[in-house]
Formats: sequence, C-alpha cells, structure tokens
Amino acid sequence: MIRRLIAFILMGWLLGFAWFAILLPQPLSPKQRTDAIVVLTGGAGRIGRGLELLRSSAAKDMLISGVDRDVRPVELALAYDVPEVMFDCCITLGHEAVDTRSNAIETAHWIERRKYRSVRLITTDWHMRRAHFELEQALPPGIAIHIDAVHSNPSLKILFKEYNKYLLRRAAALLGI
Repeated sequence: MIRRLIAFILMGWLLGFAWFAILLPQPLSPKQRTDAIVVLTGGAGRIGRGLELLRSSAAKDMLISGVDRDVRPVELALAYDVPEVMFDCCITLGHEAVDTRSNAIETAHWIERRKYRSVRLITTDWHMRRAHFELEQALPPGIAIHIDAVHSNPSLKILFKEYNKYLLRRAAALLGI
C-alpha cells in the first residue's frame, strides 16, 4: 500500500515536471495593451523587453522590481540606450524586493497606488509560473495579469530547482503560510 502511494506521488511529480519543463510560458503579443508593465530583475532580456514594449506604447508605465539600491536611472538609461526622461515620466525602479515573493508584494503596492486594472508581467519563461502565482496571491481580485515570458534555454538543474520551488510555494499557500 505504501509503495503504491509513493509510486503514485512520484509519478505525479514526474508528470508535473514534464509539463513544467516542456510547456514553458511564451511571450505575449506586443499588440496586447495593459495599464502597466512589471519587469522582475534577474535574467537576461527582461528589462530590454519591458523597455521595448514601453516605447511601443503597450502600456503607459513600467515598474522594474528588485533593482539593486545602488542602481540609478541614469545608469539604466545608458545601459539600455533610452532617454533618461523616460525614467522621470514612465519608469519606477523598485528597490525593496529581494526575491520573487517580495517582487509580488512590491508590485502589488505599486499597482494598488496607481489603481491599475491590468498588468503585463515580464520575467524569464522558467520563472514565470511561480512569479505569476506570487503576484496573483499579492494582488486584490479583479486585476488582470498578462504573462509575457522572455525565452531562455534553461538547464535541467534550473528547471528542477524552479519546479520544486513552485510546488513548495503552492503547498505553503494551501496551508495558509
């Protein structure tokens, strides 16, 4: 009986991992407009994708969550070849987040202060499911989250770690933690 239960759990974990690894979230069409764009730092292409969409008027404002406290707008403007004035009007640097959960909390506060009803979430494809889950948990009901995954080629190790983090976070939420 115990062996069957363990085998059933292991099979469920393996099938879930296959789903997680094979069907990674995809980029969203640039034509999809939202009130705001939120970029979670930490991976190549994320900030560039957000700036590209902001320039094309896919949204009116952007939050870059998880920015190191020492990074200044002028440095990002130079690194990404965008006018510094964009940071004055349209880009907020979030310096409070240190992990995915605090990214979601920082983002939720930013969205609520501005009374936005829709947001485009940008992060790497392998990170998107957990980031989306965390943001969904932090936001009040009624705010649409549109996922916009930046394509990557994650290693099996990254996928394994992220899948287990995702499962643990889902379990913690079920337990009210």
